Amino acid sequence: MKLPDPATTLSSVNVLLVNEGLSVIAGTVILIIGWIAATWAKRLTVRALAHLPLDLTLKPLIASLVRYVILIVTIILVLGQFGVQTTSLIAVLGAAGLAVGLALQGTLANVAAGVMLLVLRPFRVGHFVKAGGESGTVREIGLFTTLMTTRDLIFVSVPNSAIFSGIIVNYTREPLRRVTFCVPVDIVNDLAKVEDAIMAGVAGDSHALETPQPWVGVETIEEYTVQMRVRCYVKSEDWWRARASLQRSVVTAVIDAGILTAVTRQAQVVRNEPRTSWTKVTPVPEPDPG
Repeated sequence: MKLPDPATTLSSVNVLLVNEGLSVIAGTVILIIGWIAATWAKRLTVRALAHLPLDLTLKPLIASLVRYVILIVTIILVLGQFGVQTTSLIAVLGAAGLAVGLALQGTLANVAAGVMLLVLRPFRVGHFVKAGGESGTVREIGLFTTLMTTRDLIFVSVPNSAIFSGIIVNYTREPLRRVTFCVPVDIVNDLAKVEDAIMAGVAGDSHALETPQPWVGVETIEEYTVQMRVRCYVKSEDWWRARASLQRSVVTAVIDAGILTAVTRQAQVVRNEPRTSWTKVTPVPEPDPG
């Protein structure tokens, strides 16, 4: 058996080490450059989008997508330096992604729902909504969960799939919102005078809008009470403050106008049962046993 020439073997090893060393150095340089480029690209994208009239929810998402795209390209280039066939790698990653997708169906459902929420945009950051069984102000719409803060300043994280599969009520998307409440007054009042007093109270409140025009009318008639329904429109962001202020203004106006409030009557009860005469009963003596 003929032994290999030591000089040839040493030369081959040197060539291999030089080639592999260059590949490692090139891959490391590409990885560092790609990582730095991805970070700077994200920052520049955030700065560029800050001057564009885009939704606050889409800006961080677009910036993150730019960063991830650059990182994926960087990893593919690094693997190419070591002779890895990218076509086979993509096939393997596809098969692995399918297996992971089957194992994480619930998580991927949240991601799909998050993407649909970002595309359809039934609500935005800062809106007060009722979704997924929770009510609060939207702070962030992520790919997995939506973060909200309740009016009691309680942090709530709701899965996107629960939000997208249910009913979404957005209280602040429209610029105007209607305030409605009832004012009970005594049935003996002049209803025209009552309506004028309530309208004066509504008109004197700074939260009430003139258009659409406020409305006051009889809601129901009860035994001693007339329920007056009040409807007016306010700005959506002022609804909570406006509702309390309008009720206070209406009550003050009704009292100042001398309107009688509803009071329950208690009629005198007269018993009409026939009187019966009481007779004295004489006890019968028991017989003597002796």
